Amino acid sequence: MADKERARREALRLFEASAVKSAPVPLDRIARAAGVIVQYAPFDGELSGMSFIKNGHPMIGVNSLHAPTRKRFTLAHELGHVILHRHVLETSGVHVDKGILRRDSLASEGTDDWEIEANNFAAELLMPEPLLAAALAGRNLDFEDEEAVQALAKRFNVSTTALQYRIQRS
Repeated sequence: MADKERARREALRLFEASAVKSAPVPLDRIARAAGVIVQYAPFDGELSGMSFIKNGHPMIGVNSLHAPTRKRFTLAHELGHVILHRHVLETSGVHVDKGILRRDSLASEGTDDWEIEANNFAAELLMPEPLLAAALAGRNLDFEDEEAVQALAKRFNVSTTALQYRIQRS
């Protein structure tokens, strides 16, 4: 069973260690501070990203052809795999992700525990509770108010899909 709470705790731990005070969260800087090498390259088709360990160093590849918000979610998702599942990466090789957090409910839920955990890690790291709470200032976000949803997504530099995923799992 997926440990969503552990995923969120680890993302918050990484966020707090970065001393970031405002959105958007600087993912590349956080990944570097965690000792992860990040590379952007054009990948075929729906390949979003990959994570692996090479010569003892965690590495993440992100599809440079994807939209900026998708690249951010992919980086955060793959960083989740590195932080949460490093022991598996060290023994199993490359972990490849296609179509992370698509709009259909099955894909956004993830089909296995690792994907569910990585999605929860990514959502928390991109939109950490302290920054999200400050942005909402005690208000509930009305998902019918497209302008408000888009403005908040823009503030965190995430897609509206990622924002809805994060808030609905709060």
